[in-house]
Amino acid sequence: MTQLTVTATINAPLANVWEKWTTPADIMQWNFASDDRECPAAENNLVIAGTFKARMAAKDGSAAFDFEGIYTDIIENSLIAYKLEDDRKVSITFAENNGQTVVTETFDPENENPLEMQQAGRQAILDNFKKYVEATK
Repeated sequence: MTQLTVTATINAPLANVWEKWTTPADIMQWNFASDDRECPAAENNLVIAGTFKARMAAKDGSAAFDFEGIYTDIIENSLIAYKLEDDRKVSITFAENNGQTVVTETFDPENENPLEMQQAGRQAILDNFKKYVEATK
């Protein structure tokens, strides 16, 4: 199966990036792809076999869904891997370089939407994360 990858270089130290990626109050501030979307709720039990759930919604109330999964591997400040409800796998790596942190997310695509659309959507969320972390460091 083809996997897709998105990446961002964030002007913030690794510990700060990790914290904002994994803390529910922070997740709610960045986990959406555009200004007309929001993440009104997030839960995160960051342990192997722990679960996470983020509510993804349109601000106008026209659509919403829960994005959730189970952690399969965690190396603090380095790697988060999880499996989604439909068994697709996702891994996110974090690497610090000269005070910046490179976040790379690799994921199995779903079968409903074009690959380009899925990659663009995930990249938009990652770009939103970068913007949030850099504005709040």
